[in-house]
Amino acid sequence: MDELNNNPTRILLTGANGFLGQKCTDLIVQHTNFELCCTSQSPQKNPNKNGYAFVQLDLLDQPALEHLIKSFKPTHIIHCAAMTSVEACEANPELCDRLNVQLPAQLAALSKIDNIHLCFLSTDFVFDGQQGPYKETAACNPCNAYGLSKLNAERAIAYSGCRYAILRTILVYGVIADKNRSNLVLWAKNKLEAGEQIKVVSDQWRMPTWVDDLAQACLLVVKTSAEGIYHISSEKRYSILEAVYEVADYWKLDKNLIQSIKAGEIGQENNRPKETGFILEKAKKDLGFQPTSFKESLPIIDQQIKDLTH
Repeated sequence: MDELNNNPTRILLTGANGFLGQKCTDLIVQHTNFELCCTSQSPQKNPNKNGYAFVQLDLLDQPALEHLIKSFKPTHIIHCAAMTSVEACEANPELCDRLNVQLPAQLAALSKIDNIHLCFLSTDFVFDGQQGPYKETAACNPCNAYGLSKLNAERAIAYSGCRYAILRTILVYGVIADKNRSNLVLWAKNKLEAGEQIKVVSDQWRMPTWVDDLAQACLLVVKTSAEGIYHISSEKRYSILEAVYEVADYWKLDKNLIQSIKAGEIGQENNRPKETGFILEKAKKDLGFQPTSFKESLPIIDQQIKDLTH
């Protein structure tokens, strides 16, 4: 009999103030059979404050982190905290290494000791964008420091011997109650609604990931205690420009405000993969993951925005 049937599932969620972290929190608290402890370096930002514990904590403070794990005794850790800006990772390689490599390695070591299942969020930027769409087994070749840090973390976690699932994802978008968190869809929508011109890259291709789908995938990993690497995204590939045109079409905004540019014009020709995208069969089969298409998600996001403004 699975031990989790006897003991409650206790989830420690890092990066709880982040975009995915807040969405995961909102999803997990709907499941009364889970106990949730959220942590973030800054004070609690999620307007939804019920149904879970929140601990303000610098994850780089090793004794404090170890104390939290020992006191909360998680069965699962969902590690959302990371340094995700490509430019910030290039500018501060030491902090990037501490946050994106050393910290996940430490969490993996602690997970191994206490038999905790670790869910780690990674990225399509572990690939160079020459051969997409990618299976989980495809050769990695990052073209920036951020992608390399995530790949090094993946390897450290695998090496630790802990029970783990790595979820790689692509261009996460959507809406949460915290209005300070933006992403491609909200950025394009808000700028175009304000009548502002925007420049959008036409020669990079992605399969965008709805944040609701990604949070659901994290929950599926907890429920199944699945192990290994999984690719999580939608299934239709768009150029960034095409995705923004979809946003303009749905909200009936002026597409004349959208200026098409090449990645090289903004210094992104070599430090971003040209063409990624994932093959999702493994996540569908093992996790029961069902992706929502980019087009299908927009009316749901529209309704979520309306619900949040009432």
